[in-house]
Amino acid sequence: MTFVQLIDCKTSDVDQLNRLMDSWVEATQGKRTATHSIVARDRADTAHVVEIVEFPSYEEAMKNSNLPETNRIFEQLVAACEETPTFTDLDVVQDHQLNKIVVRRFFDEVINAKNLDLADDLCTDGYREHDPALSTYDVDLAQAKRENGEILEAFGPRITVASMIAEGDLVSCRLTYEGRHTGAYQGIEPTGRNVAGTGHATFRCEGGRIAESWWNWDDLGLLRQMGVLDT
Repeated sequence: MTFVQLIDCKTSDVDQLNRLMDSWVEATQGKRTATHSIVARDRADTAHVVEIVEFPSYEEAMKNSNLPETNRIFEQLVAACEETPTFTDLDVVQDHQLNKIVVRRFFDEVINAKNLDLADDLCTDGYREHDPALSTYDVDLAQAKRENGEILEAFGPRITVASMIAEGDLVSCRLTYEGRHTGAYQGIEPTGRNVAGTGHATFRCEGGRIAESWWNWDDLGLLRQMGVLDT
């Protein structure tokens, strides 16, 4: 179970806390068990600073606490604070990464279920798509639906999300696909051949919807599988 530790501090020198966090990150390289750390300042009370540190589990957090580097930096943290820092230990019982949810729906319901009209709900009005496989590298939602609709008709692909990573407003995906060439594609008549390949896509989200995306596929490998190019 993911474990999060909140460290509440009172200090007039936030820069010093930032420096201490940087020192801890550098000193514990290759040793720490923490996966994510944030230093945040209270807008209503600029002397109130909260450090948020995430771990895979409580047990891993304890390993991290026992590092001599952690003890040394903590002593310096206490000295930099106007009051003794307080700790809140939290077991994460629910973790919804909301941008990942909308991207997952895009693959499952728009592409795999071939419901292109649902993209109107999942994407912003100003959505832009960047894909060298399309007619131009920068298309709006309407054009993206038209051109991607032709691809879905030509291959009936099913995409599998092999991995998905979210950071800030971006979601990046590693993809695989399988399909069969049963419709015309870029002037190439159906070959009936099975095709499979890999790709990557990155999405930028705004307000719970997809605002922009970038795609890269193994187009050369696709053409070879179709028998258009010699291997």
